[in-house]
Amino acid sequence: YIENLAKCADCFVFCYPNAGLPNAMGGYDQKGSEMAEECRPFAARGLINGIGGCCGTTNEHIKSLHDMVSEYKPHKTHDVEPLMRISGLEPLNYKPDEKNMRSTFLNVGERCNVAGSSIYKKAIVDGNYDKALQIALKQVEQGAHVIDINMDDGLIDAVSAMTKFVNLLVAEPEASKVPFMIDSSKFHVVEAGLKCSQGKCIVNSISLKEGEEEFIKKAKIVKRHGAAVVVMAFDETGQAATCDDKVRMCQRAYKILVEKVGFDPQDIVFDPNILTVGTGMVEHNNYAVDFINATREIKRVCPGCKISGGVSNIAFSFRGNEPVRRAFHSAFLHHACEAGMDMGIVNAAQVIEDKYENIDKELLEYVEDVLLNRCDNATERMLEFAATLDPKSKPCALRRQGEAAGPEAAKSAAANWRDLELEKRIEHALIKGIDEHIVKDIEEARVCGKYEKPLHIIEGPLMDGMNVIGDLFGAGKMFLPQVIKSARVMKRGVGHLIPFMEKEKEDAARAAGKDPADMEAENAGVIVIATVKGDVHDIGKNIVSVVLGCNNFKVIDLGVMCECQTIIDAVKEHKADILGLSGLITPSLDEMVTVAKEMQKAGLNQPILIGGATTSRMHTAVKLEPQYTNGQVVYVLDASRAVPVCQSFVTPALREDFISDTRETYAELREEFYAGLEDRKYLTMDDTRKQKYTIDWKDAANAPVKPKQLGTRVFDNFPIEDVIGAIDWNPFFQVWQLRGRYPNRGYPKIFNDETVGSEAKKLFDEAMEMLEDWKKNKSIRMRGIAGIYPASAVNDDDIELYMPEDDEARSEAKCLLYGLRQQAEKEDGEQYFAIGDFIAPKETGIKDYVGMFVTSAGFGLEEITKKYKDAGDDYSYILAEALADRLAEAFAEVVHMIVRKEMWGYAPDENLSYDDLLKVKYQGIRPAPGYPSQPDHTEKRTMWDLMNVEDETGVQLTESLAMLPAASVSGLYFAAPKAQYFAVGKIDQAQVVDYAQRKKMDIKEAEKWLRTMLNYEP
Repeated sequence: YIENLAKCADCFVFCYPNAGLPNAMGGYDQKGSEMAEECRPFAARGLINGIGGCCGTTNEHIKSLHDMVSEYKPHKTHDVEPLMRISGLEPLNYKPDEKNMRSTFLNVGERCNVAGSSIYKKAIVDGNYDKALQIALKQVEQGAHVIDINMDDGLIDAVSAMTKFVNLLVAEPEASKVPFMIDSSKFHVVEAGLKCSQGKCIVNSISLKEGEEEFIKKAKIVKRHGAAVVVMAFDETGQAATCDDKVRMCQRAYKILVEKVGFDPQDIVFDPNILTVGTGMVEHNNYAVDFINATREIKRVCPGCKISGGVSNIAFSFRGNEPVRRAFHSAFLHHACEAGMDMGIVNAAQVIEDKYENIDKELLEYVEDVLLNRCDNATERMLEFAATLDPKSKPCALRRQGEAAGPEAAKSAAANWRDLELEKRIEHALIKGIDEHIVKDIEEARVCGKYEKPLHIIEGPLMDGMNVIGDLFGAGKMFLPQVIKSARVMKRGVGHLIPFMEKEKEDAARAAGKDPADMEAENAGVIVIATVKGDVHDIGKNIVSVVLGCNNFKVIDLGVMCECQTIIDAVKEHKADILGLSGLITPSLDEMVTVAKEMQKAGLNQPILIGGATTSRMHTAVKLEPQYTNGQVVYVLDASRAVPVCQSFVTPALREDFISDTRETYAELREEFYAGLEDRKYLTMDDTRKQKYTIDWKDAANAPVKPKQLGTRVFDNFPIEDVIGAIDWNPFFQVWQLRGRYPNRGYPKIFNDETVGSEAKKLFDEAMEMLEDWKKNKSIRMRGIAGIYPASAVNDDDIELYMPEDDEARSEAKCLLYGLRQQAEKEDGEQYFAIGDFIAPKETGIKDYVGMFVTSAGFGLEEITKKYKDAGDDYSYILAEALADRLAEAFAEVVHMIVRKEMWGYAPDENLSYDDLLKVKYQGIRPAPGYPSQPDHTEKRTMWDLMNVEDETGVQLTESLAMLPAASVSGLYFAAPKAQYFAVGKIDQAQVVDYAQRKKMDIKEAEKWLRTMLNYEP
């Protein structure tokens, strides 16, 4: 062992043996001279630099060893071949073959990444870690040299999941024999993975995005853990796309890591960003060539470094066409490896199967035309060729599915759909959302003699078309805006038939001697749906209502702010099959619990669907299901999930299995939740306050600026045109469930997305048309108020406010803003935040200030949406609501800018673009009560009272402290340069008691408002 160590170590070798083996009594019998003779070969052969004694040795043993080794020369250290040396249970000494890099390429398995594998993600979300382990094991069996592990997803507690999975994985020898790549965009998640990893892993990733200081800090932590590191080509200016930028950023990072951090160049892996080609945008055409050229140059200017990347990114444009996508991966790897690429995140099995030399030659030519940017129309030619292929075939065993019709034939078919037979015209109109001819076509169906009753037209061609839409939507081939438009067409078609059906029903009833009102139309099931008491938000609920209606469910929409008894009465009155509850604000969670309890008391057993921004599967499992044992409560993420869930409840063959599976899953979630509470550690309030976030208020850079205007300023009938540019369109597209894939995430890049781009652009254009109409007709009235008040931090966590006229003396506090402090244990040296930390403490004598605001774009919206609702135009109704929400947020952005530049005036020369505003590049923050930095909605009451909000603006608070109109925003202003957003997270009972006492609030009341933040069961 020592001989092998001496051969491979580039450092001194020391040996500390025992005095032989222990005897039966645990003692050691070997004498010093005997031990010295046993160890003599170590010294005689020059294997050691030092020797000592461990168990059983005495001064006699050490003297004998000393005398023995004095006869020999110490081990000479020698240079070890510079290699990247990483390991799991087994070492991986990476020695690239410069002449054939493909032969030594390291396959980093991608299937243990929640963003790369829906099966793996489901396993983690469901807590099925056995399944997740099998996925890891299979990758190793299929040829992965390294396993990438990523838990970044909104549904997953990434730290907990990373810790649990890595701990389980290291206990699985066949999987953990290979090194791990700990992958996360959140560094605290990376650290959690590092702490559990054995051997030497790779961290993926760090970058210069947040500046050099943060980069060095993270790099030192990685080095301390002994890991290699992936560095993304990303700096303060953004992501590198061109070859020059990739080289510049990587070379800068290399010098910092080697010269300032002391990183071994062999442990530095650069990811110069593999970006998608074939998007149809000219500026993307050279992305692959830029990566290949950059790889070659980075390897030259950064000796010893390695190159990696996410290979699947290159072919996102061709997602869904398996042979094309896989051919791109193989061809790209071939050329990138020739340039010096060392490793990549790949599907290991496919990479091994899809050998470059065996790819269909014709397919390869089209692929490389795009990949290497060999001709201007390469993408168009590739698309035409791809359309001729069987999308389930493989690049090395290609199959055709007949010749493509081509773009001209497609245009002709689109233009001539009116020549199709009647049923196909109806289906086409539904799918395309074209309502221009639907009444004419439905009337033709009614009088053609083919359908005996008007109902048969609904059950026939109309429902056939909606079934196709349901299938397309479920498969991700049709998107929410299209479905809503289809519903509009459906409503117009059905609306034309209703008078004829009513007359027919009346005639039939009278002939049978019955009351026509008692005759009910058939449907898939009856669903009562409501936004719970105190909550005014209903966009998501309205979308779900429309989608369920499209699937032949009869939806009874009770609207917003629905009392519990109203909901229960409606369930009984309409003989509902299912109840749907929606809510956006945190107090709605408690109201849902109340409804579940009352449903239980009333002896009802209808399934309850739970949805809305603050709801979650975990909350449903822990708080709701135990309260409703008569029936089943199910969390539904969005409209696309609502349909299969409802169908499972109303279909006898599916119902029991679905309920059984759900109960089993929720029981596991509860077990996991309570286990998580036990695992998490919390500091006492005394300890967190000792380690609170501190600002040096004596530093001139932190000195508060006295506002130019104290008190309030009202903004009435604020012009829409002044806020349109500040709209953040990303949440708007999320409402419509339109999500681009990397690198086309977010506005405006989403328009380039192969899957959702065209629909997103169409939706955006229609939204802009609506905004223009509002601007022209002054349909929407925007009102707001902003106030600034003298303030001092008190009680460690709270803020005293004074009236403007009391600024100098500050003799009497008008009111207090109360803060909650982080308590969940952090790494050593990290600080614990509360909002009071951003205001100068009273004892310093420094005069500081706090601002607050309310903005609304909801005045006039009710009239607009009523007009659309009365016309049966659900699409425009939902579009208007979503737009008003965006306007309110944009209004808040603009008012904050006015405050910074004029009213407070601490940034008079600020000159930021709207894009910079949305990236929060300005000084200061505006946290909102009820959200992560201060999760208590009751703080709004203080704001409303102080600024006289309701009288000045008309914006009201409901009993659950939601704002009315719903398209309203409120928050606080902190101007300190070092103020930052944070999440309070879970807090313990001691802090809740302390907080309630400071607010003079009943403890039960405090627990009610802070329920989602508690680390205990009240």
